[in-house]
Amino acid sequence: MAESLKRKDSKGRILRTGEQQRKDGRYIFTYTKPDGKPGYLYSWKLERHDKIPAGKKQDLSLREKEKILEQEMREGLDYESGNMTVLQLVEKYIQQKKGVRQSTKNGYKTVVNHIAKEEFGKKKIASIKTSDAKLWLISLQDNGKSYSTIHTIRGVVRPAFQMAVEDDILRKNPFNFELAKILIDDSVTRESITQKQERDFLKFIKQDDHFSKYYDGILILFKTGLRISEFCGLTLKDIDLKNKTIDVNHQLLVVSGKGKYIEETKTNAGTRVLPMSDEVHEAFKRVISNRSKPKIEVMIDGYSGFLFLDDRKKPMVSYQWEKKFNHAVEKYNKIYVQKLPNITPHVCRHTYCTNMAKRHISAKTLQYLMGHSDIKITLNVYTHLKYEDAKEEMEAVQARENAMKELEALEVEEAKRELKRIKCV
Repeated sequence: MAESLKRKDSKGRILRTGEQQRKDGRYIFTYTKPDGKPGYLYSWKLERHDKIPAGKKQDLSLREKEKILEQEMREGLDYESGNMTVLQLVEKYIQQKKGVRQSTKNGYKTVVNHIAKEEFGKKKIASIKTSDAKLWLISLQDNGKSYSTIHTIRGVVRPAFQMAVEDDILRKNPFNFELAKILIDDSVTRESITQKQERDFLKFIKQDDHFSKYYDGILILFKTGLRISEFCGLTLKDIDLKNKTIDVNHQLLVVSGKGKYIEETKTNAGTRVLPMSDEVHEAFKRVISNRSKPKIEVMIDGYSGFLFLDDRKKPMVSYQWEKKFNHAVEKYNKIYVQKLPNITPHVCRHTYCTNMAKRHISAKTLQYLMGHSDIKITLNVYTHLKYEDAKEEMEAVQARENAMKELEALEVEEAKRELKRIKCV
């Protein structure tokens, strides 16, 4: 008799306390939240093996959700917050990032736009498993996203999920895995060029009728290791020809929708004063001497007197210099049999760092010159020493050892002669 009084679903299965089935076939479970208010779980199927009605979205069964709820309530986790989507979680994470630079804000915006277009962004965070996270990132690469782009996206999503863990919404972070183990790193490694390639390229630029007007700027990039944004931001006030110094204290950036703007250097270590070599000093003298003063100096966020101007007398930005480099290399390779690799302003920076390392400048000094906050970046990323460099170093060490042995041998012979002379006396 008691069995017949229990509530059942349309298939004759007995429903548990709190479970109901609506007339449209959808299941609902009512429970009491820690704050005393009612909470609800919904699903189109009661058990895991049930089929979802045609046209309805795939989802966990009601009893699977009940099990999760029971465990999370036991562990003090917030099940309701676990129902927020991946996109909502990322947006909540970004809202808490105050005081970030404009370039970082632009990066966040790009990531949000990526996630908003993805079905993954609509998923509930409580349903995301590590395998789901991996498959999503793999699908991004399969659909044409570069490794560096995916690395950037994961760089925002992972701390967002970690925030959910710390807020007791999730038990574990599904994005805590090494990206390189699941994706192919197809990013282009920016390596330095050889000293001969640098000389050949600079010689071509200097002698070419069109590109010669950019010679001093390109020379300065090769001989100072400046970031292109720092280089573009240089003003007359930043150059001290008398003391031969470059005051690097800001950078000039550009972003779609906002245009050009000034920002602090990339890191605190990026703010530095660089000494000029004689060659760089002469180049800056020519740049300042040849700079045609505009009728009205362009003012950007309080800065004016920019050194490098385009044909419209506007400050040049990174993408303009990159185009100059690309066109110059293309023209060079059409003329000469010995081709040059891709050369960009950032390759100039890598080349400068590598050349300084070859000259045995101390690691800490090189870190300062490059404006790196971490010396590991200086040593592991920007110094591209190869077999030839190692061979040259070893030959130099061997030459010094041989010289010492010869000197020691001469001293021994001299001592023998002196001893013999004394005996004769």
